[in-house]
Amino acid sequence: MFSLRHPIPIDSTLTPHPNTNRSPSSYSHCCCYNNPYYSRSQTHRLIVPKRGTATGPTNVAIRDEGTSLDGESPEPMPEELVAELMPKHVAVIMDGNGRWAKMRGLTASAGHQAGVQSLRRLVRLCGSWGIKVLTVFAFSTDNWVRPKVEIDFLLKLFERTITSEIDAFKREGIRISVIGDSSKLPESLQRMIGSAEESTKDNSRLQVIVAVSYSGKYDVVQACKSVAKKVKDGHLELEDINENIIEQELETNCTEFPYPDLLIRTSGELRVSNFLLWQLAYTELYFNRQLWPDFGKDEFVDALCSFQQRQRRYGARHS
Repeated sequence: MFSLRHPIPIDSTLTPHPNTNRSPSSYSHCCCYNNPYYSRSQTHRLIVPKRGTATGPTNVAIRDEGTSLDGESPEPMPEELVAELMPKHVAVIMDGNGRWAKMRGLTASAGHQAGVQSLRRLVRLCGSWGIKVLTVFAFSTDNWVRPKVEIDFLLKLFERTITSEIDAFKREGIRISVIGDSSKLPESLQRMIGSAEESTKDNSRLQVIVAVSYSGKYDVVQACKSVAKKVKDGHLELEDINENIIEQELETNCTEFPYPDLLIRTSGELRVSNFLLWQLAYTELYFNRQLWPDFGKDEFVDALCSFQQRQRRYGARHS
């Protein structure tokens, strides 16, 4: 998802986690405006300039920061985080590549290339900190209306990224899964996806789910079609259809943890944009102002810190 709209200020009413004795200063990384331990002086690095006001250079090279998984050692968990409170499944709407490039006088393709570096960083951090599933929104069904040159570049970039990282994924115990309407993808990419999924299917350290040609509405519709076919073929009675039956047909049935605990969206946009609509029913939402290529370790710690302070009630009331 790569929207080009202007970010909106973000407020939060989170409270510090009750099971910690850390001092107030240890919460300075948490993006919680109404948190008593939060300092507004921390917001300067989260603010994105207004569209059209960027003063960056007109020619900026994309720098590879060595964030490929190949040969990287595990990243120690920051002291702000509690291992027992880590989410099992994190979903990310990687928004802002186009704006990031435009602010620097670059093409959209350069922004997408920079976004791959951020994704590599996030995969490494998730694998290091015990997160079991990372789902990223790479390309929406709504994105097919974009200029053909941009679509072609994105699909080729996806192929190149799989090619360059697949060996590292195998060595690091990372499983790759792709969800979405694959029938619209080039046949060469479909074959590559099938090969990558097959060669990593037994890996269990971290599962990376990439949503390509995907939307939440598409997912629900294809699940309903699958259930309807089972009824038509006599394998299922109409009266037997319930939430569990639908959930078994959703594309996230490829993972042990199909429901994200935490959804992160970058660039300041405050919406889920047709992503995992059924699966996000009780997901904690976190919005960050940074454009996706600038989303790094500190920003991820902010999001996890925010998540670990929340009480998840799932509709119940805790006394």
